[in-house]
Amino acid sequence: MRLIRKYATSSKNVYNELKARGMIAQVTRSVRLQKTLETRKITLYAGVDPSAESLHVGNLAVLVTLLHFHLHGHNVIPLIGGATGRVGDPGGRTSERDLMAVDRVERNASSITNQVQHFFTSAAQHVSHQQQAAPTILNNLAWHGSLSLLSFLRFPGKHLRVNALLTRDSVRSRLGSSQGISYAEFSYQLLQAYDFWILHKDHGVELQVGGSDQWGNIISGVELIRRAGAPESELDPAEDTVHGLTIPLLTTSTGEKFGKSAGNAIWLDKSMTSVFDFYQFFLRVSDAEVLPYLKYLTFVPVEEIETLYEEHMKSPEKRVAQQRLASEVTAMIHGVAALDGARLASSVLFDSSPGEHSGSNKKETGRAESILQAIGEHPRLRRASAEEVLDQPVTRVVSKYGLSASHSVAKRLLQSGGLYLNGTRITQLERRLERSDFVDGRVAVLRAGKEEHLILELQ
Repeated sequence: MRLIRKYATSSKNVYNELKARGMIAQVTRSVRLQKTLETRKITLYAGVDPSAESLHVGNLAVLVTLLHFHLHGHNVIPLIGGATGRVGDPGGRTSERDLMAVDRVERNASSITNQVQHFFTSAAQHVSHQQQAAPTILNNLAWHGSLSLLSFLRFPGKHLRVNALLTRDSVRSRLGSSQGISYAEFSYQLLQAYDFWILHKDHGVELQVGGSDQWGNIISGVELIRRAGAPESELDPAEDTVHGLTIPLLTTSTGEKFGKSAGNAIWLDKSMTSVFDFYQFFLRVSDAEVLPYLKYLTFVPVEEIETLYEEHMKSPEKRVAQQRLASEVTAMIHGVAALDGARLASSVLFDSSPGEHSGSNKKETGRAESILQAIGEHPRLRRASAEEVLDQPVTRVVSKYGLSASHSVAKRLLQSGGLYLNGTRITQLERRLERSDFVDGRVAVLRAGKEEHLILELQ
């Protein structure tokens, strides 16, 4: 499948590009921001807290938004929440977060910093076909770490009004719950507001970008900068020199957020979510999800996306839109070579024999390694010696390694036409595994029905 050739946009204004993709949920003084972006380049930031050792697909929309600005020539600052991650954002939660150990927050922050840097180099190169310098990544522990409680109460505490803070969704929803909200989590929006002020003062930041659940925190930053820069009698939102912009949250078809706390995280770290499972996640999204995902998470031009979706809806069973989505995002995050491995593994597991995979032939070598790299350390993978599996009845092998509950169940499965070897239905009850059944002499795939697999790696 053809991937994006080179980043192209119908608009020189990144605001119009985001709007065409449906990526603007809320924005302060939209007309002024739009005009500013038409006339000059700005500095902007988005933050991410190190609540886990890896980012997940729920973080991708914000990163992609920053990359849109980056490719349009704006100066972007990804901010790692080394300080705010020690407190925890109450947004989107009905209960208090458990405090993480400080050393774990620090390890997570280091890991996520490396991930963000990798994203901006690899994703930008994939999209623009040019080597791109990664933006400067900052950590808010640099300024919060030396801020005393008294200093914090004087600034930003003196400039933000409690009655306004209480109206934020993240606070209001928790005040009505049985657990309430701790002072620590209530103060989170002050910490984020202080981030915006510091970045505005020291780095000339004019815009903060975040998911739509961050709107209240972003507004607190806008208000802090306004109040810190003018006497109380002269406060006028119309004179704001900074802006906030949120993008729609990436959710499932049932409206759930992605993330660790939701229990549905698809991680960007391939050691936590294999490249194969990452690719398969996007390949399996619903028809209702695939159009916004293509617009939010890829750089395929909007006109091409709409044409592709129209083609897809004529024959939705072919899933051409999902294939394009899975290919673009996997290549952007993990690289084209990893994408090829995920495609090959998908072909082996679900479609046909390994040699029938598009772009490969039975004389090729290295296909087994591609499959293994794409799948990673997955529960479906079993390693076996030649003595354990070669010249053994297939039914014995699938029962031994857990694909069927017992040898008799395996026999019934075979007789009913539900047992496959490398995509081909097994019809002989006494069929035995041979070395030639293993791709490159290393990997064979047994399947029960449509979904259950056993991948054997010959040691």
